[in-house]
Amino acid sequence: MAYKPPSASPPAALLRKARPLRLMLNQAERLEHLQRLLESQLQPAAREHCHVASWKEGTLLLVVTDGHWATRLRYQQKRLQRQLLEMDAFANLTRILFKVQPPLVPAKREGHGPALSERAAQEIRGSAEGISDPKLRAALERLAAHANLKPGSTG
Repeated sequence: MAYKPPSASPPAALLRKARPLRLMLNQAERLEHLQRLLESQLQPAAREHCHVASWKEGTLLLVVTDGHWATRLRYQQKRLQRQLLEMDAFANLTRILFKVQPPLVPAKREGHGPALSERAAQEIRGSAEGISDPKLRAALERLAAHANLKPGSTG
């Protein structure tokens, strides 16, 4: 006797039927709508650094990627609050809070580190040969191997 799994429901149907999922979807759509409204009032450069975290009881909580943007937005807070109050969705806005939360995945910074020359790599390998601690020796050898990985490194 072979097991036959029940036919899978389309994701959209699951979201409409399952109450917890439906509530979560509604909340996500509400936050997305509020985010679009917020972005319409922010400077273009600030849009990717500021996101709506919550909106309840007249308090808008915004998550900002770093302290620099939080400071810039705090200077514009009164203007932003005035503009948002004009929108129906933010009719009872009493305050805006900013929370700094760096992105979970740090931005890649390719090309920012100094290149390791082959000569420097040879010196590091030479130092590693005289090290008795196996962990330190392995770390130095890994560091020296970076010279081979970087394009255009010369000694």
